Amino acid sequence: MTVSEAVGLSDRKQRLLTRLLQFVLVGLCLAGLVTLRLGMAVGGAFSLGITLIPAAIRREYEYTMSPALVLWITIAVCLHSVGSLGPYTWFSWFDSLTHTVSAIVVAGLGYATFHGFEQHSEELHVPASFRPMFIVVFVLAVSVVWELLEFASGQASQVLGINAPLVVYGVDDIVTDMVFNTVGGLIVAVGGSGYFVPLSGFVRRRFGSRNS
Repeated sequence: MTVSEAVGLSDRKQRLLTRLLQFVLVGLCLAGLVTLRLGMAVGGAFSLGITLIPAAIRREYEYTMSPALVLWITIAVCLHSVGSLGPYTWFSWFDSLTHTVSAIVVAGLGYATFHGFEQHSEELHVPASFRPMFIVVFVLAVSVVWELLEFASGQASQVLGINAPLVVYGVDDIVTDMVFNTVGGLIVAVGGSGYFVPLSGFVRRRFGSRNS
């Protein structure tokens, strides 16, 4: 039984929730433009663009991601956009929740790419015992890049005189982010990688088409 089945969410309900969250992101973008809060507008537009990637893949490559995965991606970016409006500072747990959800997405996409390449290449064989370690290390590597982006965003916002879409709240915040990013990676490593196996098949076919 999948998580979606356990909570009683049909494919139709998942698609509907995805659309509702996308409308929230559109609203954030428009509100940022109207109130001249460029950081909010840029953050909302960027997050909305990420949620549209699955539709672009479906149109370009005729591959349809599972509604559950598309919804999870949308939830992750929506939490980041909404959090920057205040919940990050109002609730100490909100940032931890957001990083855990996002890390699950990052870990799953990293695993799907890695496993797809492994299936494509006859010369590459990775022991099953190594895969959980790869997932966690991959998430930590992306986490470092994300923290650098947050720092760069803060510096750029000071130069441009706008609100930063990504904010660093100090060393303690960075350490906490890394901890909960690791938690998200462990969730996928321990029992969540199976949800991303269909996506790894798509990645394998794309590797094959590029080499043919």
